[in-house]
Amino acid sequence: MFGRASGVAARHIRADEWRAGGSYRALVPRAGHRASVPARASDCPEVDCVRHLLPRRVIAAAENRARSIGLGADRVLVCADALTEEAYLAALAASLGTSYEPLDCVARADCPLDDNQLIQAAAAGLLPLRRGSEIIWVIAPRCLTARRLANPRRSRPGWLRSFRLTSSARLWRFVAFHTQAALGRRAADELRLSRPLLSNAPRPRGWGGIATAALAMLAVAILAFAPAATIKACGTLSCAVFLAAAALRLSSVFYTGHVPRRSARIDDDKLPIYTIICALYREAGVVGDLIAAIRALDYPPEKLDVKLVLEADDRDTRRAVLRFDLGPPFEIVTVPPIGPRTKPKALNVALALARGSFVVVYDAEDVPEPDQLRRAVAAFRAGDDRLACLQASLTIDNTADNWLARMFTANYAGQFDVLLPWLAALRLPFPLGGSSNHFRTSVLRRAGGWDSYNVTEDADLGIRLHRLGYRSAALSSATYEEAPARFLPWLRQRTRWYKGWMQTWLVHMRRPRLLLRELTPAGAAALQLVLAGNVLAALIHPVFMAALFYSLLAQSPPQAVRAMGDAAPMFVAAFFCGYVSTIALDLIGLQRRGLLAHAWVLVLTPVHWFLLSLAAWRALFQLLYDPQCWEKTEHGLARTSRRSELGRSSRERAEPRRQTARAVVGEDERRLPRLQR
Repeated sequence: MFGRASGVAARHIRADEWRAGGSYRALVPRAGHRASVPARASDCPEVDCVRHLLPRRVIAAAENRARSIGLGADRVLVCADALTEEAYLAALAASLGTSYEPLDCVARADCPLDDNQLIQAAAAGLLPLRRGSEIIWVIAPRCLTARRLANPRRSRPGWLRSFRLTSSARLWRFVAFHTQAALGRRAADELRLSRPLLSNAPRPRGWGGIATAALAMLAVAILAFAPAATIKACGTLSCAVFLAAAALRLSSVFYTGHVPRRSARIDDDKLPIYTIICALYREAGVVGDLIAAIRALDYPPEKLDVKLVLEADDRDTRRAVLRFDLGPPFEIVTVPPIGPRTKPKALNVALALARGSFVVVYDAEDVPEPDQLRRAVAAFRAGDDRLACLQASLTIDNTADNWLARMFTANYAGQFDVLLPWLAALRLPFPLGGSSNHFRTSVLRRAGGWDSYNVTEDADLGIRLHRLGYRSAALSSATYEEAPARFLPWLRQRTRWYKGWMQTWLVHMRRPRLLLRELTPAGAAALQLVLAGNVLAALIHPVFMAALFYSLLAQSPPQAVRAMGDAAPMFVAAFFCGYVSTIALDLIGLQRRGLLAHAWVLVLTPVHWFLLSLAAWRALFQLLYDPQCWEKTEHGLARTSRRSELGRSSRERAEPRRQTARAVVGEDERRLPRLQR
């Protein structure tokens, strides 16, 4: 594994042991490991090295909290800002007779790992360095690692005779600097290389784009030159699809078996490490609210692993984040400028470094309900091993901005509070929303992460998980989002969504028989109705309306009906059921959200459908000439908020820290309430 590395320490760990956790498993517990609760203060030897630096009451409070959450008291002190992680590790290293390694002067040649193994080392918190004929292990302590090292009654493994300590931030900085190209390629192309059939990556010589263009031109030729009988047959088939989709939506209205919205309390010591990934690009105006929303979560901060993922050239967002002087559990991850600049690539970079048993994705403007992570843990534990993902309900916060925001609110209510719980109850595949997706980390990695070349990576991942034998479920918890209330931002966002749904459908329809076998006939039918039916309806709606108006203007209504022949009832039924099912779905969703006061906006559904059709046709043309274009949705433009009071208090909590670590050490009276929570 280590190439030409020699020495006794290198012989005590094999390549398969490194990948599986192997020899160091006794030293570094897995993320989410439940610690044994100490009985006495002396059972926290990890803080013996700083007892002379901090007030006795601060140490006692940290030990009490460590017992209650099942982690080391060192993590409690660092997350409570009682001292910095580097200051603690320097003191711990001195007490253990070793040194703190900042890794600033370490050359890449000193590490015997290849680039991919070095990325794994950052996730594991364990880095081997070559010093002559000896291997020195650099450890970034996590969970109970510091306690195991400091415990005088516990002997260290033989391969750990020579070691040094470093912080997680320092280790990640070293790895990111030396593996930038490998990390970027891995984030961009892991799915393309591991499961090429399920990736939307560009095909060699552009055959994918040529095939898509040929299919589009064929469809136009059929509409323009085909006989009337062929057009009528295609129209009849489309109507059948629309009627089936409407029936599916209407059936969801009668489903009332969603999980009740009752808090499921889990003891803190039983909670696992939870990774939160937030991909940020040009979000300087809202990053403070995001940080406040994360800090407001009802989850031990010591058990959070928060990744704020930034693009290398996004200086404004970086300055906004640095202004808050964030410490643990927040980490800033920089995306290497390799491959497509998309949100899924940024998410994949953070996934490689995730330490949690579970991962959740939040957007920059998201405000999740405080107990959402606890609900997710309870739902995962209540489900079986095939439960890979939980989709929380997305709801719009700036509903009162204008009619477009109200329509967005109604659509989200119908989608996330009515339709998706019904599909999940039937165990059918459904496209995920772009935010508040909770995953089992191990399953997400096995699935290949997100597709960096799909502009709706969430929709694709929801279908792919089902194809791999897993399932998704609805989580009874809300996340508040900002809807684009102005037309042009709304159009760009909807265009990206429609284009991504087209990409997802084309990818998964490459081998229809394989899709049918992996999703089962019911799952494959749900894919066509939910995904293809949605796109097809938006594309055909203006054509159908234009043909209808032309027929009514060119001849009398009875003559127009006679011209359609036997297909007339089906066309009328599809048109009527499409509107009725959409309005009914959104109306029930608004009722369940307690937002019936905004239901009047559903009167504008026909206008909204024409706007959706415009976005769908724009997406189709963009799919042909610029399939990888990612049109950014601007946030921070909302004029109203249904959670304004929470927003004001959150912004106050998110003010930059005004005290340095040295000043905080002496303020034990102010820190005690936080430590004793």
